[in-house]
Amino acid sequence: MEFQEAVRARQSVRVYADRMVEEAKLTAILEAANRAPSAGNFQAYEIYVVRGQAKRQALMESTFDQKFVGQAPVSLVFCTHAGRCEYPSPETWALEDATIACTFAMLAATDLGLATCWVGAFSPDLATKVIGAPEGVTPMAILPIGYAGETPERTSRRALRELVHEG
Repeated sequence: MEFQEAVRARQSVRVYADRMVEEAKLTAILEAANRAPSAGNFQAYEIYVVRGQAKRQALMESTFDQKFVGQAPVSLVFCTHAGRCEYPSPETWALEDATIACTFAMLAATDLGLATCWVGAFSPDLATKVIGAPEGVTPMAILPIGYAGETPERTSRRALRELVHEG
């Protein structure tokens, strides 16, 4: 799939088929995330892979019971790790690093024929317990991944003239 095609094809999917994600595809997604740009190349983020019914259920509970999180066969939890960054205001750069890595993973999953839904509504404290992250590593996004069990309607986007401004 060409890049622009992947960008156009990506959409938030909240129903997943009962089918596992192949290890080779998961590895390709993680490798894409690892190639994401990083402030100062500090790579101030961590990725936790969540599988298994009990862990998926616990992660779902951390998302205020968004059922599709428990339904997806695998989720990636992207975390900031500000302690890796040597710039002032390391939390800012860690957040940027984790966000960019999650975006790369999301687009790589789309390219591989998989579906995702960026989840930002969750309890970081509960998610931290589920993944066993140490102090200083904070969840910032959850990315459920699987084969689509639905084809949702396309969401609208603002016109570029409303979004883009000359500086």
